[in-house]
Amino acid sequence: MTVLKKSSILLLSFVLLVLTYLVFASSEAKAANGFQVSGNTLYDATGNEFVMRGINHGHSWFKDDSATAIPAIAETGANTIRIVLSDGSESTIDDITSVSNVISLAESNNLITVLEVHDATGKDDLESLNSAVNYWIDIKEALIGKEDTVIINIANEWYGSWDSVPWADGYKQAIPKLREAGLEHTIMVDAAGWGQYPASIHNYGKEVFDSDPAKNTMFSIHMYEYAGGDAETIRANIDGVLDEGLAVVVGEFGHRHHDGDVDEETIMSYSEEKRVGWLAWSWKGNSQDVEYLDLSYDWAGNNLTNWGDTIINGRNGIKETSEPSGIYSFSNLVK
Repeated sequence: MTVLKKSSILLLSFVLLVLTYLVFASSEAKAANGFQVSGNTLYDATGNEFVMRGINHGHSWFKDDSATAIPAIAETGANTIRIVLSDGSESTIDDITSVSNVISLAESNNLITVLEVHDATGKDDLESLNSAVNYWIDIKEALIGKEDTVIINIANEWYGSWDSVPWADGYKQAIPKLREAGLEHTIMVDAAGWGQYPASIHNYGKEVFDSDPAKNTMFSIHMYEYAGGDAETIRANIDGVLDEGLAVVVGEFGHRHHDGDVDEETIMSYSEEKRVGWLAWSWKGNSQDVEYLDLSYDWAGNNLTNWGDTIINGRNGIKETSEPSGIYSFSNLVK
């Protein structure tokens, strides 16, 4: 056997060894418990820090447009999409097939999916929160095995009142039910006060976190005119969660809202400084009174609004700060 042939065989063996390692490394990452919270940080299934930079999409209201919207959102460079779902209480239910299809479409576009039930928005009753919990349990076959690509945001803006104790009590009984049903995903919990009362997290977030047997819960602030109206408020709201040793994301924010302006520049810059994720509201389809929150004039994203241009192309925007989850980097290497 010639030296050249031996070298070729050795090189081929080395390449096969590397590819085998990458396949097993990827499989092991996916077989792990998926996303995991540790202190202030969210880690993906590869063990890398993951900072959300993404966009909300009203799938439940615009089901026929999701096939266009989701790839368009991915094209912006976003690493995460937050999907509106319905448990059937207020809107037409998103069944297990629909949810599976949305997850698959997001995965094929290298997006992490945050799923939320919107029917409980602004409500204070336990029945609406538990309806969302029961919905997740009912569709769990679409979720189990997706711990590395899906985060469960139990109920959008449940508990509209600016009151911490009932909010905390509600989630302390809700989270264990999801765990008992076999859902091991990272769980996301919105602040009280339509998401704009972060004091609920500052004062009782640790109790809610401790109620999770998996210790894998993070929190979300929705920053509009109250929670995001000025730089001082924004910093205090974010720091108040981080100081408790908890992980937080700005799950929704705009550039203005019904009762005033929003300091979107500070939300984006301070989130970048603190390695906090954010998800802008929203791609398209907002009602006429808040149509200014549309990021795009069309579902395909060919014509961005000024708000959309800020989020995607602006300073500290998606193109400048978004990094994909490591699970997709592994997948690309294996391919």
